[in-house]
Amino acid sequence: MRRTAAAAVATALLALSLTACGDDGSSSPGGGATETKTITITFDGDTVTPNGERVDVAVGQPIELDVTADAPGEIHVHSNPEQELEYDEGSTTLTLDPITQPGVVDVESHSLEQTIVQLEVK
Repeated sequence: MRRTAAAAVATALLALSLTACGDDGSSSPGGGATETKTITITFDGDTVTPNGERVDVAVGQPIELDVTADAPGEIHVHSNPEQELEYDEGSTTLTLDPITQPGVVDVESHSLEQTIVQLEVK
């Protein structure tokens, strides 16, 4: 009986220690990652890079767009609520409002009529 009780206590302690180690600090209490996701975007004439790629982000994760452009313009984020962000010629860092709903969010250049990235929010 003593060995059974000791084994149960050891198993419980092991389970607790594994649970404690499972938190790598990359998420907030609300479930979203706290590390900023940075997406580099380059506008050169009539082209944009990236061009339609999917990028994984967590619900509520901070997102920055590092934009390098040969002319000023605007990026449209089809989140809820939608976001319109202007950038200047040269280098600009844009910060998105947190995206709080899971799903796919298109980030577009309406002037080029191109999808820059699709944010896959999980």
